[in-house]
Amino acid sequence: MSEQNGFKSGSNLEKILKSGHFAVTAELGPPKNADAEVIRKKASILKGYADAANITDNQTAIVRMSSIGAGTLALQAGLEPVMQMTCRDRNRLAIQADLLGAYALGLRNILCLTGDHQTFGNHPQSKNVHDIDSIQLVQMVVGLRDKAAFQCGEEIKGVNPRFLVGAAENPFGDPFDWRPYRLGKKAKAGADFIQTQLIYNVPRFREFMKRVVDLGVHKQVHILAGVGPLKTPGAAKYMRDQVPGMDVPDEIVERMEAAGKGIEDKKAKAAAYREEGIKICVELIQQMREIEGVAGVHIMAIEWEEAVPIVTERAGLLPRPTLNGN
Repeated sequence: MSEQNGFKSGSNLEKILKSGHFAVTAELGPPKNADAEVIRKKASILKGYADAANITDNQTAIVRMSSIGAGTLALQAGLEPVMQMTCRDRNRLAIQADLLGAYALGLRNILCLTGDHQTFGNHPQSKNVHDIDSIQLVQMVVGLRDKAAFQCGEEIKGVNPRFLVGAAENPFGDPFDWRPYRLGKKAKAGADFIQTQLIYNVPRFREFMKRVVDLGVHKQVHILAGVGPLKTPGAAKYMRDQVPGMDVPDEIVERMEAAGKGIEDKKAKAAAYREEGIKICVELIQQMREIEGVAGVHIMAIEWEEAVPIVTERAGLLPRPTLNGN
């Protein structure tokens, strides 16, 4: 049976999406150490401002506390986690074992990712695994849930893990014209929700979403548009010039630069930059809410969790809905 009580996983995020509320997810980066208090502190900041928070899995191929361990701590602190899992570090045996353990610990959401290449991280000499790709990972997690079977076809006797399954998409990757079809493949594989790469070029994203709607993909999967507050003009320039697949218009960089003009004090200038970054993020969210097929936003305030309450309040996304039966 693929659904219990009308829900696939019963997670808060699933209930928010299924009810038609405009969803809000955030991001919580685990530390490069074993300090549980870091997770508890970040969870306390995000709790009540996001319906769920992504727990990254060795983000940028740098060793951090595991997404399962950190996700369990977040859950204990009252914040629903979205456990990220990459194909880079585990083969299908390890992935399925981790999924059984994560479900037993109470985790109910997963985001299936390929993973940043190890040469970008702090162990460039390490071997990647890539036993399966991200679409196969989606299919595998869906099979564990809906067929109560391991990827090899063997039946799971007893409790099977039932996750809300997510995947990522970059609307601006090359070739641009093929991105809606790629998204459609992930929906067909069984993804329940999609979180996109950071979006700053709204007209181009509108074009992408129009094609997604024309294909009917928005009816198959919930799409959360990625947004994030910029801290500095340098960050905006770096994403514009150095990050493949990112589309940051010059006007965004110019707005960030203009925010600090004429301010000599370094602290005041930094505060002005952050304020402008938050303003831009709020404007982006307001525009996303008007685009057909967008079911919510994924706020990526990387190592700046304190910005999420400010952004959600100013964007009119509070209070977050509280649904019974969690």
